[in-house]
Amino acid sequence: MSAEMDALVANATQKLEALEAALYGLEQVRGRFRTEDGAVGAEVDSDGALVALTLSESVTTLPPAEVGQLIVWACRQAAEDAGTQRSKVVATLNESFVPAQEGAAGSIGGRPNSA
Repeated sequence: MSAEMDALVANATQKLEALEAALYGLEQVRGRFRTEDGAVGAEVDSDGALVALTLSESVTTLPPAEVGQLIVWACRQAAEDAGTQRSKVVATLNESFVPAQEGAAGSIGGRPNSA
């Protein structure tokens, strides 16, 4: 194989590995939030879907509407946490797809119309 073909294969392999790492990273995302008093805790996945909700015994002393608001607020905070984590994974993936600077080591291909 030529050096140019080797570089092309290496570049494709690196991008595939970056995609696989991003998929794995997105599967690992879990946004979590617990109220200061520990009454309500929420955990969401990378899609923002609720995967765990914990309520302490103290919520039984609160009016139902207030408990509902605490649950919604905790879920929102957990979703924001998951969104931040997801953004970091995607940013890392995007960085791996930024083309190399022209003339930099490892750049592949020539200039336009160089064929």
